[in-house]
Amino acid sequence: MTAGQPGLERPDLDVSVVLPVYNESAHLAAELDRIAAALEASEYSWEIVVVDDGSTDGSAELALGRDGVRLLRSARNRGSGSSRRIGTRAARGRVVVWTDADMTYPNHEIPELVADLGDADQLVGARTSEQGTVKALRVPAKWAIRCLASYLTRTRIPDLNSGFRAMRRDVAEQFLGELPDGFSCVTTITMSYLMNGYSVRYTPIEYRPRSGRSKFRWWADTRRYVLQVIRMMLSHDPLRVFMPLAAVLVAAFAAKLGYDLAAKDLRVATNTLLLGFAAIQTLVIGLLADLVVRVSKPRRLHQGADVTEITPEDGSPG
Repeated sequence: MTAGQPGLERPDLDVSVVLPVYNESAHLAAELDRIAAALEASEYSWEIVVVDDGSTDGSAELALGRDGVRLLRSARNRGSGSSRRIGTRAARGRVVVWTDADMTYPNHEIPELVADLGDADQLVGARTSEQGTVKALRVPAKWAIRCLASYLTRTRIPDLNSGFRAMRRDVAEQFLGELPDGFSCVTTITMSYLMNGYSVRYTPIEYRPRSGRSKFRWWADTRRYVLQVIRMMLSHDPLRVFMPLAAVLVAAFAAKLGYDLAAKDLRVATNTLLLGFAAIQTLVIGLLADLVVRVSKPRRLHQGADVTEITPEDGSPG
């Protein structure tokens, strides 16, 4: 690795920082200076991929012509997820870092984030505080969504939608087609890694109040987060959703059937039969969905970074 070399002519780099930008002209220059200074002082070869998402305030011009910075521009506003997808596909780094340009994340710590990635496939900066707007509604909503995602993935998730993370590019490229256009893209990439057996680790980071006006819309974006979490699970492990529903229906059917047999002289009510049919249908739908998922899964995925081959010379005798 060559210290501090942007290396725009090189086909392969150590780090690509993907920076989605939408009307961030008030602080974009300062953010680019902060990221570039940190990477310049590191041992990594690097690039910053700025994806201007249809800005109307001249943000793109602030990134144009900077050393080590590549600029991609969308003619219209598509969303944060679309920008991250475009930037990651264009990235040349072995490791891709996602972050934001609103001064909230500790971008001066990007080299440390890359170094701490180690043998993990993704390292997420878990925020230690909530600085967003409408905290009274956001905090419980995000907690509930995080609990749902943790249950569905069987993994404790300290921060589901942090926008500050480092990941292996070859693994991330496998899931770019699943990313939605909006903010829930960060949720999607986390769950995609977890549900395909890749290692995701977390490191605490300081999260500051954002500069400028937030683009987050509480109700619409929260609803999309919930739907995306459920959609992801139905796409990867539908039995995790359908089996508990079927179990509840079976328990209700058994209880109602016992009541009918005991209190109605062995006559089974119509609604009891409907409960039984609903339980069977839910189970069958879940099994069919699981079969479809298994048949449509990719035949081959990249090996996880935490899997290594041990030769006789490396290992000790048993």
